[in-house]
Amino acid sequence: MRNITLLLLSGLLLTACSSQPEPAITDGWTRWVCETQVEVLWRYTDSRQEAVDLRLGGDDIVHRLRMQKSASGALYSDPLLAFHTNGKEAVIYRPSNDQVIGRFCKAP
Repeated sequence: MRNITLLLLSGLLLTACSSQPEPAITDGWTRWVCETQVEVLWRYTDSRQEAVDLRLGGDDIVHRLRMQKSASGALYSDPLLAFHTNGKEAVIYRPSNDQVIGRFCKAP
């Protein structure tokens, strides 16, 4: 009798879990919000932290930014975007004209 009860409970739990919606963001992404309310999703691409994948807002476009030399913090960039972290804050800008997209970006 006890085995049947455990089997029924397991079935109910599996049914409940399968009906839950999947999260909008996959594991591994770090979510930061900037002073300008721009949402930034980023993650390291490898354990050596030589590059990051970055998404702005709800955009599906993933930018692969490579590490660059920086006087302080860590700077990652491609021709379109630059992501400069210093401690637990960051700034995002366009390297072509230094237009700031988001500053004081940090975990909410």
